[in-house]
Amino acid sequence: MSASPFAAETRRRRTFAIISHPDAGKTTLTEKLLLFSGAIQIAGSVKARKASRHATSDWMEIEKQRGISVASSVMQMLYRDHVINLLDTPGHKDFSEDTYRVLTAVDSALMVIDAANGVEAQTRRLIEVCRQRDTPIITFVNKMDREVREPLDILDEVERELGMPCVPMTWPVGQGKSFGGIMNLRTKTMTVFESGSERRPQDFETIPLSDRDTLIKRFGHEFETAEQSMELAVGASPHWDHEAFLAGRQTPVFFGSGVNNFGVMEVLEALVDLAPSPGPRMSHLVVNRQVVDKAIQPDDANFSGVVFKVQANMDANHRDRIAFVRMASGKYTPGMKLKVQRTGKELRPTSVVTFLSQRREAVDEAYAGDIIGFTTHGGVQLGDTITDGANLQFTGLPFFAPELFMTVILKNPLRTKQLQQGLAQLGEEGAIQVFRPQIGGPMLLGAVGQLQFEVVQHRLKAEYDADVRLEGCQYTGARWITADTPAELRAFVDAYPQRMALDAANALAFLCTSPYDVRLAQERFPKIHFHPLREHAGLALHNSG
Repeated sequence: MSASPFAAETRRRRTFAIISHPDAGKTTLTEKLLLFSGAIQIAGSVKARKASRHATSDWMEIEKQRGISVASSVMQMLYRDHVINLLDTPGHKDFSEDTYRVLTAVDSALMVIDAANGVEAQTRRLIEVCRQRDTPIITFVNKMDREVREPLDILDEVERELGMPCVPMTWPVGQGKSFGGIMNLRTKTMTVFESGSERRPQDFETIPLSDRDTLIKRFGHEFETAEQSMELAVGASPHWDHEAFLAGRQTPVFFGSGVNNFGVMEVLEALVDLAPSPGPRMSHLVVNRQVVDKAIQPDDANFSGVVFKVQANMDANHRDRIAFVRMASGKYTPGMKLKVQRTGKELRPTSVVTFLSQRREAVDEAYAGDIIGFTTHGGVQLGDTITDGANLQFTGLPFFAPELFMTVILKNPLRTKQLQQGLAQLGEEGAIQVFRPQIGGPMLLGAVGQLQFEVVQHRLKAEYDADVRLEGCQYTGARWITADTPAELRAFVDAYPQRMALDAANALAFLCTSPYDVRLAQERFPKIHFHPLREHAGLALHNSG
């Protein structure tokens, strides 16, 4: 179809995020996908030091101490001649902003559900984001080797919560101690379950579903019950429609046990066979001083990408910062001249890498759908569009108004410079929102969840040697503000000088002590616009100075 030399490479790409509620087994599944693709040799090991095995995708010190994923991580693997870019996200609700931003960088999502708990609160929030973007979702029901709910009940709940029909691709035979395996509706075989985390796909026995006598002999009542419930599920489900899945209107469902490597291979195959390759991405182009919306095609010749994550100090020895860029079009080759559209400045990274969790490899070439890391010492922010010259801006990277605020008090005033550097970098990274009151005074931290404060406090001390105390303050919310004219904005700022603060992107915000503050200010200044969400490209950044 396409004459572009990049079209074949783009079609090979699969870029997806794994989403779930905490403890549903997401990080374990990530490990097993890497294991089965041949990307890693031992699950749970970054270095083969048995005393300190941590999940490959959890690298930050506080994650190792707490056993939770705080930062989202990126991993690339090769399977069946496809390049698979896997983005693992924090499951904990306090880090939902990071997860939302990651979901803007992927073409599909793999939703992991604990078979005992069904669809949980955090999963619900992530589903909403996927639904808003019509992101195709593959569903994996995990932990079938435990005492769990009936598969029909789980399917029913997933359908209700997703607002779309489920199409079973595999079906469990038994559960808990009597878990016998899964029937694969695509291959018409049953894969027999054996516990243990050392098995590879080829180690599991498969029996054709046509050999019913053997299956009933081995699994008896459990097989017959599973057969009946599967027939009910298939009868109640629509036929598989790949186009409906790609439009976010159907989800294929798989069952298994990630910790036992079971049912994982079927998911990996589905990612290659069913998940979409990169599609067009919307951007703003400035033409004759007019903003024009344009779809950027993945096989366009020009390089373009968007920064969806910035991570400081991934390597404590080098004090570096990595800008994670989702490529939207073109081809990257080393030494290319690239420009940050927000500032118009040339981007000069010290190195450009792809990721296998902590392992980084220099990029020889990359295409649309790939995630590449630019190692920089500043000058790049979340939401920045990077191109090889074209004047365009990608849209849709969300920043949510914080619901919790704390004042930062430095224990040793001599460390002010380190604190300022730390807060500037952590603010640009999106780890927390940093607000600088315009009338002076201590910096304010804004967060969606309490745990964000703990992580930032820990990182300020560990990475910047700035020991801080966090104290409560009177603010309970913030709204970014814009105005139709500079004069209106000035009048508003003059009326509320003590409520004005600038965030990490120098966007002006109005700080509130109660929901009534916004309503009263709005009545007094009807031409001021209050925004609960800041999209990097969507909101003009007004600096009243």
